[in-house]
Amino acid sequence: MAQEIWFSPLALAVLGLCVGSFLNVVAHRLPVMLEREWWLDVADNQLGDAEAWRRVSGQKGAPPPAFAQSAQAIAKSLEALPALSLARPRSRCPHCGHVLRWHENLPLLGWLRLKGRCAACGGAISKRYPIVELITGLLFAACGWKFGAQPQTLVWCAAVALMVAMALIDLDTTYLPDDLTLPLIGLGLLGAGMGWTGTTLESAAWGAFAGYGALWLLAYSYKKLRGVEGMGEGDFKLLAGLGALLGWQLLPSIVLLASAVGAVVGLALIAFGGHKREVPIPFGPYLVGGGLAAMFFGQALTQLWFPGL
Repeated sequence: MAQEIWFSPLALAVLGLCVGSFLNVVAHRLPVMLEREWWLDVADNQLGDAEAWRRVSGQKGAPPPAFAQSAQAIAKSLEALPALSLARPRSRCPHCGHVLRWHENLPLLGWLRLKGRCAACGGAISKRYPIVELITGLLFAACGWKFGAQPQTLVWCAAVALMVAMALIDLDTTYLPDDLTLPLIGLGLLGAGMGWTGTTLESAAWGAFAGYGALWLLAYSYKKLRGVEGMGEGDFKLLAGLGALLGWQLLPSIVLLASAVGAVVGLALIAFGGHKREVPIPFGPYLVGGGLAAMFFGQALTQLWFPGL
């Protein structure tokens, strides 16, 4: 009885609202944290690396003095920035810096109570925050409905959380961080190995391999034909994660659905939204959409694309 209550769709919906609130933080801060690390890596390990400079330039001697000056300026500027992590600083208003009190930070309820406005300055709080919380809550509830009131359902909820975070970050930055894609691959393989996902370990391993390899081959061929990058490595790893989670059998359905929806949306953005053709459109959100559809409607989705199978 306790298990049926704690892992019921309603209880998972509440958990999803809380997780969705955290995912808003992840989507906002993780890319910034990664970019700071990249800049610091350039300053510490690239601009001052004499051996690397000699290999790249074919010249003897130390890098130009301007490199060292740039490295110092970058490091100094980064050190002057306030510390940033997923836990610190506390959430605050982007307009006035007001630190949100606990009741203002309640998932969904806090935004509704404040009527979408900062309590201190009255500045608008983006609707995206409650929407992400609500969507995550609904997806967690759907996991409870689909997979039952059992602890293994949390594996699917964790996969949903990773996918939602990846979709948001890719939309904002066109990044798909290893911090999220690799855990999805690991979760899929672990879940299969432990018998939590209903996918055999062999199918999960082939799913990871085929998911990565298929998009890598497509991107490689596109670059050879057009001379430009058509897809990032993060997309390969995301599809590898979906293959590990759901098995190789559902990969065609995921890719077909993601490609179809992505093509329609992309053409609409170009035709009606003023989107320039040369500006890349993130593919990760469509892969996530295809993955979620396969997760909840796997067999029906396969029948839609491949009748008779």
